[in-house]
Amino acid sequence: MKLSADGADRTKKKRAHWLLYVVLAIAGGSLTFVGARAQQKATDDAAFRKLTDDYCAAWSTGNADAPAKYYAKSDGLVFYDVAPFSYHGWNEYHTGVQKEFLEGAASIKLTAGKDLKVSRRGMIVWTTVPMHLSEKTKDGKNVELDLRYTGIWEKHGAGWQLVHEHISAPAGS
Repeated sequence: MKLSADGADRTKKKRAHWLLYVVLAIAGGSLTFVGARAQQKATDDAAFRKLTDDYCAAWSTGNADAPAKYYAKSDGLVFYDVAPFSYHGWNEYHTGVQKEFLEGAASIKLTAGKDLKVSRRGMIVWTTVPMHLSEKTKDGKNVELDLRYTGIWEKHGAGWQLVHEHISAPAGS
């Protein structure tokens, strides 16, 4: 009788050890996943901070050709800007912004605020950030404008391109 009780105890101990190993493996895997997600988030934040600052520098050249590399050229894309209301596709956006904003500017500077938010789901990233536009017009006026910016980026090859963006100014700006 004692022998079968010892056998039952050993079986219970083996099951308990096996269960402990499974729980530890799941916990370890979860920690690895959480750590990898945190590392990806930090990498994305740094990459999109640089991308956003480079995007602003490109628009600050005063030439709509400079930021072209940041935009996807697919048909059907819509970009919302401060004026007029929307542009359909990169070609319309390029021509419209050049005429509406850049041709009348002696100098222009677009800067992104510090409060950049980056959210990623696979091959899509959306960014939000306050921006500031400083412009000196060719007729000598100074324009200062605070903007709200949302960009939807899609992975294209090794880089990211905008497939949609929305720029707006708070009422009364």
